[in-house]
Amino acid sequence: MKISDFEKLKNEGTEKLPSEERRRFLRFGLAVTGVFLGGSVLSLTSARNASGVQEKKSAAGKFPYKPHYTMVLRQNRCIDCERCMEACVRTNHVPSYGYRTTIMEQNRAAGDDRDPLFMPVLCNHCNRPPCVRVCPTTATYKDKETGIVMMDYKRCIGCKTCMAACPYNARYFNEETRAVDKCNFCFDTRLSKGKKLTACAEACPADVRIFGELTDENSEAYQLIHKPDRKVWVLRPETGAMPNVFYIND
Repeated sequence: MKISDFEKLKNEGTEKLPSEERRRFLRFGLAVTGVFLGGSVLSLTSARNASGVQEKKSAAGKFPYKPHYTMVLRQNRCIDCERCMEACVRTNHVPSYGYRTTIMEQNRAAGDDRDPLFMPVLCNHCNRPPCVRVCPTTATYKDKETGIVMMDYKRCIGCKTCMAACPYNARYFNEETRAVDKCNFCFDTRLSKGKKLTACAEACPADVRIFGELTDENSEAYQLIHKPDRKVWVLRPETGAMPNVFYIND
C-alpha cells in the first residue's frame, strides 16, 4: 500500500480541530501543535512543554482503564522487514488473505532515489471507536478493564459494518470463522497468559513498536510520548475516534 509523501506535510493550523477534541488529548498530557493533510494527521507534544495550556493532564492511574494499553510507533525506524506481520500471523492464526497489522510505504516521486519511508498500521484501539458504535450485535466492544477493542466472534453476523466504519482499514473478514477479525494486542494469545509484549513488538528487530501503558509513568511508551519537545502524532484525528496508537520519529 502507498501513502503520500509525508515529508511535504503542510501545517494547516490547529483551528481545524474542534476544541472538544483538543481537550480530550489534554487528558493524556498532550497538547495539539498542528493539523496536517486536511486533518488526517495530528501533531502533538507533551502538554508540560506547551505554552498556554489551561488544563492539567490526568495523573497516572486516573484514566478510564487500568491498565490502559497503548502502542508507540517509531515510524522512521521501520525497514519493512515484515517480521512483525509474520509474528502476528503465527501467534494469532491469521489466514493468508487476512491481516491484523500492515505496513504502508511512502509513494516517492519518479526519479526520487531516497530511501523509502514506511508506516506500520494496526487497530488503534480508540477511546471512541466508530466500529463499536455501528455494530448491530455488540460483537465488537471496548473492554471495560483494558480499553482494548475486542471481537466476540460468536456474536458477529458478518455484516462488515465495522469494517466500513474503521478509520484505519484495520479489520478483515475471516472466511473460516465467518466473522470479522482484528488486532486485540494479542490479549488472548499473549497478554492473558502473562506475556508483557505483543507478538509484533517482540519480533521487531528495529525496536519500532513500543507496547506499554498510558497509566504507567515509568513505562517506555509513556516516557516516549511525554518526552520534552518531542512531536507525537496520531492518524485521522478528524474522526473523533481518539486513538491509543501514537507515532513519533526517533
